[in-house]
Amino acid sequence: MPDEIDDQLDEESYEKSAPEDRDEAGPLDEAEAPVRPYIDLGGLRIVPRQGLQMRLEVEEATKRVVAVTLEHDGSTVQLQPFAAPRSEGIWGAVRAVVSEQLTRQGATVEEADGLLGPELRCTLQPGPDGQPRAVRVVGVDGPRWMLQGIVGGKAATDDDAVAGIVEIYRSTVVCRGETPMPPRELIPLHAPKPA
Repeated sequence: MPDEIDDQLDEESYEKSAPEDRDEAGPLDEAEAPVRPYIDLGGLRIVPRQGLQMRLEVEEATKRVVAVTLEHDGSTVQLQPFAAPRSEGIWGAVRAVVSEQLTRQGATVEEADGLLGPELRCTLQPGPDGQPRAVRVVGVDGPRWMLQGIVGGKAATDDDAVAGIVEIYRSTVVCRGETPMPPRELIPLHAPKPA
């Protein structure tokens, strides 16, 4: 996928895509984040809350953490932070590639304007239970990073439920660090460190 995104970015540059109040309401950069208790996952910090469950997605071959899934009140959001250039956004290019890939896999994909800006609303092929699955793919460009979220469960189709999961997404802090990274590389994640 990174090669396809590189090709997409080579064709045109994208403005950053983020809510106007991103630097106040999130998702926040670590330089913008208030001092408070967080669950430290390396590239992400998560605000603990009552009823929130967290699962780390680990790549089988490398044992590397590649995503964090948060579940709350019947909805989920899978989070992945990516490095991005300082001057332009990558959510536009990533969105185009994800849309094309999902369509090739037989999903129905529609671009819509959501609570965070442009998002993809998708109906995936039926799973093991024979039922098609709905998801929303969201993204926000920050300073030198982009935070992608895949929303499932109730929030994929219910506008009231999506507001709650978007609040969880926006409370996330992205820790890009100062290490040079090529654009579109996954910002390293790790299991929570004991406080």
